[in-house]
Order: sequence, then structure tokens, then C-alpha cells
Amino acid sequence: MLIRTGLRAAIPAVILGALLVGCSAATTTDGPGSDVPYVDPSAAQAARAQVEKAELTATPSPTPTPIIQADPDAPELVRDAFSGLQATYQDGCAPGGANCAYFLGRVNSELNRLDKAMKADKKGPGHFKEPIAWIGTLRTTLDGDLATPNLEKHRGELIGTRDRINTWMQDHPEDYR
Repeated sequence: MLIRTGLRAAIPAVILGALLVGCSAATTTDGPGSDVPYVDPSAAQAARAQVEKAELTATPSPTPTPIIQADPDAPELVRDAFSGLQATYQDGCAPGGANCAYFLGRVNSELNRLDKAMKADKKGPGHFKEPIAWIGTLRTTLDGDLATPNLEKHRGELIGTRDRINTWMQDHPEDYR
């Protein structure tokens, strides 16, 4: 196994070295080969001067206007909170694994962030009745204990709530697009 890994690492280095040696062996005394057209240095300077002049007289591109949130105290959008929850699908952990404390804590945090955004949404919390209820049930189950052993104990409920909300949101694309 180690030999195979070592060979995989060595082969590209050997190929690169061979290419470099092949390139460095080419020597000529009279400039580039016949396949490269000759350009008079004065013509190259004239072309460069035209480009520089065009750059100086060109109209500068407009500075983009930054989008500033109208109300910096406004609640987070459901769309943004939901994207944070979906990002947890890129991570995971095996029960008792080293990454579980982070992963389960993040899932819980993203669920609470989405809950807050749904309750503050202009459609009203009634529009998000089911997801808000599922998060409330999870919150009751966790009973305020966010310690790793409790999160691991309720791992199924955390991930299950995340998955149920993801399915619900997929049926309501107007809420996150």
C-alpha cells in the first residue's frame, strides 16, 4: 500500500522533470525558430503605446453600488437561514465520533436560527406552522441541555427534525428561492 502511494506521488514528479529537461535542452543562437514570425521591436513599441493610450482614455467602469440592508436590525431571511441548515448536509458524524459535538451542535443552532427567521417572516408564523412545531418539540426534548452527551442521546431527533424541515421546505420553494 505504501509503495503504491509512493509511486503515485513520484510518477508526476518524474514526468515533470523529464519535460523540463527536454525543454531546457533546446538551444539556438539565432533567436526563435522559423515557426515564430519576426516582429520589428519598433512595431512592438508602437502597438504597446497604442494600448496604453487606449487604457488612459477609456471610460472607467462604474463602481458597483453595494447592496445595503435597509434595516440592519431586520430579522434574517428564511432563505438565508434555510441555506445554513442545508449546509449541515455536507457534514456528519458517527455516533460517539470526534466530530459529533460540533456537528450536532451546529444542526441544533441552524434549526434555532431557522425557527427565529420563520417566526419573524412577513408571511407570519402560521405559514411555517409545521416546521416551527417540530423545532418546538425538539427544543422540549433537549430541555435546554446542549451538552454533547445530551445532543448525542437525541441525535435521531436532531437529524430527523432537520430532514423533516428540509422536505417541507422543498415543497415550498417560494420560501427559499
